[in-house]
Amino acid sequence: MYHACATMSSRPGGGAETDINTVTELVPAPGSTWRDGDAFLAGGTWLFSEPQPGTTRLLDLTDFAWPSLSESDDGLKIAATCTLAELARWRPAPARAWPAAATLPRQCADALLGSFKVHNVATVGGNICLSLPAGPMISLAAALDGTATLWAGDGGRRHVPVADFVTGDRANVLRPGELLRSVSLPARALRAAAACRQVSLSPVGRSAVLLIGTRSPAGPGGARDHGASQAVLTLTAAVPRPVQVRFTGLPALNEAVDSVDSSAATAGYLDDIHGSARWRRAMTRRAVAEVITQLARA
Repeated sequence: MYHACATMSSRPGGGAETDINTVTELVPAPGSTWRDGDAFLAGGTWLFSEPQPGTTRLLDLTDFAWPSLSESDDGLKIAATCTLAELARWRPAPARAWPAAATLPRQCADALLGSFKVHNVATVGGNICLSLPAGPMISLAAALDGTATLWAGDGGRRHVPVADFVTGDRANVLRPGELLRSVSLPARALRAAAACRQVSLSPVGRSAVLLIGTRSPAGPGGARDHGASQAVLTLTAAVPRPVQVRFTGLPALNEAVDSVDSSAATAGYLDDIHGSARWRRAMTRRAVAEVITQLARA
């Protein structure tokens, strides 16, 4: 089935309940020293959905009490512990002209397969760190040039573009004991016009293609290349890691379709129960054409 992100429905219920009988401790993450067998706990919607035989202690991130969302003239800072529901409900201050913020958070939250109960517990950071190809928070943050702030157990800090954070299916750049503190979305990206398309084999199936296109206006701060108009197409779900293609100005439809397809082919189209590689490629090319057409009208 092919449809826009905003129409994505959810199935009732969350994951199956699972006994995790190897865990012997639940401790606050602040002040705790990472050791073998530890796992960070935020929402727990994935952690508690399947056996975790190597996990013996949970470090509770909620004890940091981070503000979920912090908005400023520079952009939006999203805490790793912010829930999908909180992000979907967020709207920028009326004085801010942030078109992308008006549509994409809700659309990407709706693209997650899960009930309202899951959306009220699952976290932005958990979705990104799980690093599944279909993770919609990865799509959102990468498309809006988000930067991940990572904390190491020894007090070290580093900043990684979310587009580079995920390196493959359930693979990312996190080191042992390192955690995702927050994701920052710059105001210049939030000011862009945005269009989104999502594809799955069924109305409540996992995303097989998720494409987000943004078009930044010309002018100071309108795009990364010194104020020139810029279009960015970000593909996830069809490939193991985010694929991003940038254009100066809005590209011709055929140029955009071929450029994204070529980059996706290099990364490798996924081929699994959620969709064959051949079908994902066809749906990706169709999604690019529709997104470029929508951005041309923006």
